[in-house]
Amino acid sequence: MLMQIAAIRTRRLSAAFVLAVATTVIAASGARAGECPADKIKAGVREKTDVKAVGVTDVTLGAIDLAKQPANLKDRELRFRKLTIAPGGIVPWHSHDDRPALIFVQQGEIVEYASNCAEPILHKAGDLRAEVFGTSHWWKNDGKETVILYVGDVRKDPHDHNM
Repeated sequence: MLMQIAAIRTRRLSAAFVLAVATTVIAASGARAGECPADKIKAGVREKTDVKAVGVTDVTLGAIDLAKQPANLKDRELRFRKLTIAPGGIVPWHSHDDRPALIFVQQGEIVEYASNCAEPILHKAGDLRAEVFGTSHWWKNDGKETVILYVGDVRKDPHDHNM
């Protein structure tokens, strides 16, 4: 039992440490994700693509039940994850209409195919991408290096592993 408590505390501290480091790096560097060029932004320009997850590992590093916090957001969970995408790997099509997220690219380069951008968006190490209502997309690692993403999101369905 004590070992389980210690393991949980270690995971919580590790997740908190990674979040603190990512926040510090972002604040210090002013990093911003690759963005869709203004003349390429158009709602619904890219339709849902039926691609399957390939070469993606999704590990939840920590989660908080927001109904038990002062914000009292019933049926919502703040989750912090690490996604590892192998060369050629694909994060399948998904929507953020009910699950806002912040994605930090820790390592590598990855291409995003967004529903509201007429061209692919390249994200590089150090970029931060906000994913909010109106964002539907899929991602692909076209490079030769493994991509590592840290993801903080607020989800409603605890069974939703929608990347």
